[in-house]
Amino acid sequence: MFSSATKVKGQGVGSAYEELISLLKTHFPDEFKISINKYGRSEISHYHTIDPQFYLSTFMPGRGRKIGYVHFLPETIEGSLKIPQPFRGIFYKYIIAFYKRMDHIVVVNPTFIPKLTAYGIPEEKISYIPNFVHKSEFYEMSSEKKQALRRQMHIEQDKFVILGIGQVQERKGVKDFIKLAKNNPDLHFIWAGGFSFGRMTDGYADLKKVVDNPPANLKFTGIIDRSELVNYYNVANLFLLPSYNELFPMSVLEAFSCGTPVLLRDLDLYHAIIEGYYAPAKDVSEMQAQISYLTKNTDALKTLHEKSNEASAQYSEEHLANIWHGFYMCQAREG
Repeated sequence: MFSSATKVKGQGVGSAYEELISLLKTHFPDEFKISINKYGRSEISHYHTIDPQFYLSTFMPGRGRKIGYVHFLPETIEGSLKIPQPFRGIFYKYIIAFYKRMDHIVVVNPTFIPKLTAYGIPEEKISYIPNFVHKSEFYEMSSEKKQALRRQMHIEQDKFVILGIGQVQERKGVKDFIKLAKNNPDLHFIWAGGFSFGRMTDGYADLKKVVDNPPANLKFTGIIDRSELVNYYNVANLFLLPSYNELFPMSVLEAFSCGTPVLLRDLDLYHAIIEGYYAPAKDVSEMQAQISYLTKNTDALKTLHEKSNEASAQYSEEHLANIWHGFYMCQAREG
């Protein structure tokens, strides 16, 4: 395994990487010998990030079958990072050059397949394997535990809590989240996440002003350890992710796993993977309409809770363990 994803906290890429490592070590300790960022001879080299030193290693002997994990494309970086020209163009070309060095590619969303083929990567070299989360880490707590957490976080027991999670950046739709908080002063909003890339973050200057002086009913936690997120999902009545662009966000799977009702900006990419499991909204006006409806309709909120549990079963650790085992065995045979 090759990855530097855990060096930058608050990234879904790092979470997905850690989940896979844990899954393989838990389910197949005697079948797969895993080394991290080691350049010794191997049957499979799985690249989770596109570091230059990893790219150079693809030209070394003994790498075996080279597998690339596609967490982003050039177009998905827009709205996340501010990269000036000509460096942006060079970086985008490098991304595709890295993927083309791979013998096979794994995507976390099937909508990426035609986009990669448009860059000249053959479709037969691409496999779709969704993300997943461990139920032991993200789970629904008892009512008593949820109440205790609210007391600990100084949240009123009857207060309706809306949670957003992810990096604070334009692409995540944080400005819409802020607008909704301002429009709903009687509700409590929490955004768990921060500026993982500092001043390089797209929209940093404007967003930093609000993060430093948020509305009274909105709390920005800053970057927190992933192990703490389960507490936030369990105090929330509704999880809201207003992103303009995503791959397969780990936060949505975490919310599902905790049984938290989910409201999403209705992106096309969600239709192929989780359609029917969440409340959709095409823009901030529809998000407001959904919030107004769900805060008054407990039956609708209960239905979304049940949908989250169904989605959690669909993307369970056990199901994905079998998929990854079959994939690696097949790649080893081809290598």
